[in-house]
Amino acid sequence: MLVPEKPRDEVERLQSLHALTLLDTDREERFDRVTRLARRMFQVSMSTVTLVDENRQWFKSCIGADVTETPREISFCGHTILGNDPFIIPDAAQDARFKDNPLVTGPPHIRFYAGVPLLYDNEYKLGSLCIVDQQPHTLDEEQIKDLVDLAKMAEQELAALYDATIDELTQISNRRGFVKLATKSLQHCQQRGTSFSLAFFDLNKFKAINDQLGHQVGDQALKDFAMLLSQSFRYSDLFARVGGDEFVVLYTGMNEMETRRAIRRFEQNVSEFNRRQHRPYQLLFSSGLYTVPAGQTMDLEEILAKADSRMYLNKMAP
Repeated sequence: MLVPEKPRDEVERLQSLHALTLLDTDREERFDRVTRLARRMFQVSMSTVTLVDENRQWFKSCIGADVTETPREISFCGHTILGNDPFIIPDAAQDARFKDNPLVTGPPHIRFYAGVPLLYDNEYKLGSLCIVDQQPHTLDEEQIKDLVDLAKMAEQELAALYDATIDELTQISNRRGFVKLATKSLQHCQQRGTSFSLAFFDLNKFKAINDQLGHQVGDQALKDFAMLLSQSFRYSDLFARVGGDEFVVLYTGMNEMETRRAIRRFEQNVSEFNRRQHRPYQLLFSSGLYTVPAGQTMDLEEILAKADSRMYLNKMAP
């Protein structure tokens, strides 16, 4: 069996996937109508909108089977995202790469597979639109074009979600996107009994940058700060712009001491950026940290408020 490789941009691809806050959400008609149409047009048993996560392929929409995910190592869609063109297997049982794949030898007994990678933000392949059947098939040129057109429809829906959860200026999560994903992360930590921390950052003297250098320069300062956040923390950490010059980072599975070390490394990265880039401004910030110990339950808005209060106290300190 051929196990799919990881794309070269895997880290950035997963960051974009997680920023969408789409994984493990309920079915939506916007995606189901695409898979229903694909199944009907090609007269196959199954069609999915698949998102390829770190260790699994998860189905945002699955018409024709009662399944939500399978391991990535046996997935067909894991191969689809490695290329730019449709990935087509006319008969998996006769294909040396897949004939011993558990999805071929066992349920759903795949014989035919055709998938089109779903491109996100014109760069990252987050998953695929695919059609599957228990009988061998071939597609002619017009049918392949039709499948690509349907994939573009699914891509448009992903783009709409992107616009709703991503800050337009900095291209990181906005408050809405952060709340959606952080709520799920907190639930996961609470279920597993692991600690988590939230850091609240506020840029110092940001109003002076806007007043003295102009809003265009102020926008650049915000983009610089967001870029440094994205480069300084783990891709599993959640970071967002939640206000004008306010940012947050949620650290899961880290105690307070570990989180403070991460923040100190971030401070060093910001200082190095200021030294090397020679911007007409210095990126200066205040921060507040609030840690929820393992086993304790707390509402996200309460955690945000406590971290914000600590940030404010630090900002006012002489």
